[in-house]
Amino acid sequence: MPLLAIENLTIEFRAGDRALRAVDGVSLIVNEGETVCLVGESGSGKTVTALAIGRLLAPNARIVTGEIRLAGHEVTRLTPRELCGVRGALVAYVFQEPAAALNPVMRIGSQIREVLRVHRPAAATAAEVTRLLKLVGIAAPTERARDYPHQLSGGMLQRAMIAMALASQPKLLVADEPTTALDATIQAQILELLRDLRQRLGMSLLLITHHLGIVSEFADRVVVMYAGQVVEQTATTKLLQRPAHPYSRALLAAVPRLGSNSERLSSIVGSVPSAGRFPAGCRFHPRCPLVQPSCRTEAPALMEVEPGRWVRCPFWEIGG
Repeated sequence: MPLLAIENLTIEFRAGDRALRAVDGVSLIVNEGETVCLVGESGSGKTVTALAIGRLLAPNARIVTGEIRLAGHEVTRLTPRELCGVRGALVAYVFQEPAAALNPVMRIGSQIREVLRVHRPAAATAAEVTRLLKLVGIAAPTERARDYPHQLSGGMLQRAMIAMALASQPKLLVADEPTTALDATIQAQILELLRDLRQRLGMSLLLITHHLGIVSEFADRVVVMYAGQVVEQTATTKLLQRPAHPYSRALLAAVPRLGSNSERLSSIVGSVPSAGRFPAGCRFHPRCPLVQPSCRTEAPALMEVEPGRWVRCPFWEIGG
């Protein structure tokens, strides 16, 4: 049984008298010890899907349909009290802006110890705080525990955020664009740290990103989202060798490559439509180079086109 199983998840946001559907029928699984990358441009519904796992959605959001099963718990049916046993203990989050997620007037060590007091009271010690900071590669961890967030660099802040997430010993770590605000060298270090921690601690990892280039040799499987829907889901090696959905191909083509003779970087024309303004038919058709007449009127279903590969496009073999 998968550690995480999301089935037919649909989420709407109230905006006045309107209900805007941001996530529409999303299904995915994460097995124990597995790394899954959730990929797509901003506005695709990745973060909303991830926040629903811990029921951390905004007050104006509502889960319309679907199930979220995490380590045997049906998250959508839990009471607020029961959710306390899921958040942190089963799923923890690393957000893309640690400076915004951390309390600016509390020392780093105090914030980590606060997590320990809730989830592992017996371990709420200075020694455990030091051990966690050392685990994520922070030099002089005892001294850094006494620092405030503004005293640390962006890379060190993200490491401290990861240490805080690990303090509760979660089974699933959700990393939402954890390298967005970092330079290329630090990005590689953070990704390598996450991979190493997953292997050492035996946890599962759901990595959210807009950049297909970072999933190579990092993720076991990739789930590609566009306009609130899953458009492709398959093993990483299969997607990188032969992306099936036109959107997956476009994302991969936009990744810069060393040795390329092209003078211009490839880009995807247009932008992701906002919730409430999704086009009829295939939601990608206004931007798709392979668009067919039926794409403008008929909404495609997510089909298993090969064992383990799901694609939301009936014309996926054209130009493949």
